This record gives sequence, structure tokens and C-alpha cells, in this order.
Amino acid sequence: MSPSTRNGRRLVTVAASLVALLIGAVAVDRIAAARAESRTAKAFQDGMGTAERPSVHVSGFPVLTQLAAGGLNHVDLTAHDIPANGTTRLLPVTKLTVGMDGLKTSGGADEAHARSVRATAFLSYADVSNALGVEVSQGDGPGRINATASLPLVGDVTVSAAVSAASGNRISLTDVRAVQGELLAPLKSLLGKALEEPIPLENVPEGLRLRSVTGTEDGIDARFTGRSVTFRPASSSNDQWP
Repeated sequence: MSPSTRNGRRLVTVAASLVALLIGAVAVDRIAAARAESRTAKAFQDGMGTAERPSVHVSGFPVLTQLAAGGLNHVDLTAHDIPANGTTRLLPVTKLTVGMDGLKTSGGADEAHARSVRATAFLSYADVSNALGVEVSQGDGPGRINATASLPLVGDVTVSAAVSAASGNRISLTDVRAVQGELLAPLKSLLGKALEEPIPLENVPEGLRLRSVTGTEDGIDARFTGRSVTFRPASSSNDQWP
């Protein structure tokens, strides 16, 4: 066998070994990422009380290096049907999408801190209607919704209202205008009870601040941002952050 042939075989062997090592490293890193995603999803599920576990995606490679440094560069989470807290005007979050940068665990690993967070809470018109006691639907513009009140023997009336972000993570409905039907006293009273008080959004992670509210074809998008946000699983949970 000539020296050139032996050298060629050595190169092939080395290349194959490097490929095997790379594949192994990627596989190990993917396992670590999957474990981090699973634990993060379980912690959020316990903290938010969702029936189903949220979907979580950890970005960046390698994840093992991020975990060794005590955190994750970026995490995306999507949760559905987050139940409402409180006793009145209960408004669940139909869908919550959260993007977290610089997610790090605390020393006890029972809470996590994100450097910055962006989130969107989607509120379906069906859920908003159930919470307010009137039928809510898309308005004539991105900043407005329609609300229809009906009473037996009285009839029904549809009004348009502007939606906006109010202090305390609440949705305000203002500039109410009748667009169809006669606004009789009983219907006016029913709509007043439904629309006068801002709607609190109490089932989003603490530390997020409501920035804007937009009416869409299917519901209301409420957008939040936050810095130095702390996430805590429910006190009864034994799960920890990754």
C-alpha cells in the first residue's frame, strides 16, 4: 500500500470520527434542550394553572453552554386557555405567546428571572362576551369593537366602543356609540354595567405591563413588555426551572 493511500485512509477515518463526535454533541445538546423545554413548560403550567402544558422552544446552540452559564439566551412559550383569577368579570386568556431574553434561574431554582420579555395575550370574542355578559364582535376599525345587548320584550342594540390599554393591566372601553337599534334605558343600563369599568387582565405573568390593545377579526390582542421579570411556579409545585 502506497503512503498516499494510507494517508487518504487516515484522513477518511479522522473525518468520520469528527462527524461522529459532532453528531453525538448535537444529540446530547438536543437532549439538554428538550429537558430544559420540558421543565420550563411544567413550571409555567403550574404557575399559570393551564390544563395543558405550554409549548416551549429554546433558541441558540449549544444549549449546554447556556445552561452551564446559568441561563438561556432566548425562550419562546405559547400557552392556551389560561384561567382567570378573581370573583367577577372573569376573562381567561385564550392564547398567550411569550418571548423571553436572558432567562436565568435563581439560586434555589424555584424561580426564574428574564432580562426582558415581550408577550401577546389573545382574548377571543367568545371569552370576552362571556366575561362582559354582552355579545362582543369586531368593530369598524382596529381600535374598536362592537357590543350587542339583548333583552326579551325590549329588543337589542349594537354599540361601538374604542379599546385601549388602561393602568393596572386593564382594558378600557370608551367612546361608546350606538350603531344599530335604539338605546333604550334597560339596554343602556346593561351595556353600562358591561363597558363602563375597565377589564382587568390578572392571569398574565407578574412584572409585565400592558402597552397596547388592538381589536382583530377574531378577538383582542393585548401586548405586554417587561424588564427584569421574575417567574415563580405555584407554591405547591415541586418542579424547578432548568
